[in-house]
Amino acid sequence: MLPLIPFGLPMAKDRRSGKLAVILHADVAGSTSLVQQDEQVAHDRIQDTFRRFGDTITKYHGNVRELRGDALLAEFGRASDAVTAALAFQTSQIDYNTQLNDSIRPTVRVGIAMGEVVIADDTITGAGVVLAQRLEQLAEPGGVRIQGAAYETIPGRFPFEYKSLGEQQVKGFDEPVRAYAVTLKPGDIIVAPEPSAEALEIAIGKLMWPRVVGAVVALVIVVVVGLAWWQPWQPQKEPVLSLEPTEYPLPDKPSVAVLPFVNMSDDSEQEYFVDGITDDLITALSEFKFLFIIASNSSFSYKGKPVKVQEVSRELGVRYVVEGSVQRAGDRIRVNAQLIDATTGKHLWAERYDRDAQQLFDIQDEIVETIVATLAFKVDEAERDRVMRKGPKNLDAYDYWLRGRNAFFHFTKEANARAASLYTKAIELDPSWARPYCYLAWPHVQDFRYGWSEDPDKSMETALEWAQKCYALDPDDYKTPWTLGFVYLYLREFDRAIAEYDRALELNSNDADFLAEMSNALIYTGRLEQAVSQIKQAMRMNPRHPSWYFQILGLAYYETGRYEEALATLKQNNKPGFITYRNLAAVYVRLGQLEQAGVAVSELLKKKPDYRSGAENLRPYKDPAQLDRFITDLRKAGVPD
Repeated sequence: MLPLIPFGLPMAKDRRSGKLAVILHADVAGSTSLVQQDEQVAHDRIQDTFRRFGDTITKYHGNVRELRGDALLAEFGRASDAVTAALAFQTSQIDYNTQLNDSIRPTVRVGIAMGEVVIADDTITGAGVVLAQRLEQLAEPGGVRIQGAAYETIPGRFPFEYKSLGEQQVKGFDEPVRAYAVTLKPGDIIVAPEPSAEALEIAIGKLMWPRVVGAVVALVIVVVVGLAWWQPWQPQKEPVLSLEPTEYPLPDKPSVAVLPFVNMSDDSEQEYFVDGITDDLITALSEFKFLFIIASNSSFSYKGKPVKVQEVSRELGVRYVVEGSVQRAGDRIRVNAQLIDATTGKHLWAERYDRDAQQLFDIQDEIVETIVATLAFKVDEAERDRVMRKGPKNLDAYDYWLRGRNAFFHFTKEANARAASLYTKAIELDPSWARPYCYLAWPHVQDFRYGWSEDPDKSMETALEWAQKCYALDPDDYKTPWTLGFVYLYLREFDRAIAEYDRALELNSNDADFLAEMSNALIYTGRLEQAVSQIKQAMRMNPRHPSWYFQILGLAYYETGRYEEALATLKQNNKPGFITYRNLAAVYVRLGQLEQAGVAVSELLKKKPDYRSGAENLRPYKDPAQLDRFITDLRKAGVPD
């Protein structure tokens, strides 16, 4: 252990005081391995590292209380000062280490917490000290971890990015502690603070200026000291953050984004399970008609990234944000959830659920009901009963269903078959749960529409059978008529298809993917203006929507004769695939740009060399003339017959 190095002014012996403080605890990660390489070099560099860190702490109004070996302990009056000092030092330490020509490079971890402390005999002790140390142990080398209570006191103007780590069970504390990883925003810098009045006084004493100049400077000192006390730029109480201009205006009804819950389990393979819980919460909330819910695709764009809820509010155009974490261990599950007014940063509600894993579905219902109740809207009892429908009785069935859904969205023949197998297993484990029956219909339609089936008619017959079984079990789940509508569309029973789609829309007009997929059905059945309107509505609910939204809107514009708008829309897709190039080829033909149409066909055939225009005959257009026009345009563009 390295010797104790005194910092700051000596404290009176035997003095004791208790107070609430912000504590910063830091240590050098892997110090033992550094010492083993060269004890003297490591000793000198660790001491130099902490001397520089001590200078930074002092600069940002902190007080280094102890420096013992490879660990440092400091006290601050404000969490914002502690975080600023930590990030300023970590930035400088990167530069320090890059100048070294060997591998003895001290890298520091930092933990910051608020709590009661006792100062006595030149030492500082208490729960805040222990918690800061525990948080530091959660940090990676070069990282900074802060307690949730400290995070809530930091004003939004600071250039920090945060990643919620959820509730952490730390040694020595009965209750879990909410923690955040904090970093500096990319491209931002930390501006050094103004020198303190004490620093100015020392500088003046050294300069030995004449009395007249000294009098002037003394006046400046008085002003500086006065400002330091008054701090007009720093309100004594942080005001409510004003809502900055959003990319989208806030809807008239309560708007909510559910951010991806964090997987706190040791097993990374549980990601699909945690993502499924998040998606289920989004689906359940979307069924309340008085809410405006952001689609999962947009919510999941924040997965694994540091998030500030105010930025989510601006980027997605929502007022409320839900975030949380899930930890699954054997037969137990812990779910943490909180609801935040993202325009102000105010936490409206938070709860932790420690239950038997089989009670997961009860937890989900409680979270949804609490969010709805917190938003203070009266919900019709019939609507509540419909949304809180019967879920699975078997957790393993739910698990197989989640795995099946994960496989389905790979959109390959092999993944499609695997999805069908997993959905079937879910049904075997819980025959009374409706949702897997609905989901099992979709792979059979995909086998038909993509030519993967050896018996296409049998595939469609099987799809209808599963959809009807789902309907018998739960006719009020909007995914039931949605699935039936999809099956009827490819069976070319157009009136029945649209009737089912309309019923699903009546049950839930908040699911963006449903609105987008229904827009495709509207195009096929000739309801073109509604298709344009609906896909635009889906885009608003899903601001970070997948590329296939552009494909549908572009096709809708093509079918309505708005070719310039179709071209502009399809070009917005920065990840064009086969369908985008196919639609572009037809649009270019209508615009008379045959050379560009040929380029689109070349790109199309690179992605799908065996494509022929006749494959389009499987598309379920109600009006044969509509289909003939599209195929004719593709042939003019150069698509082989």
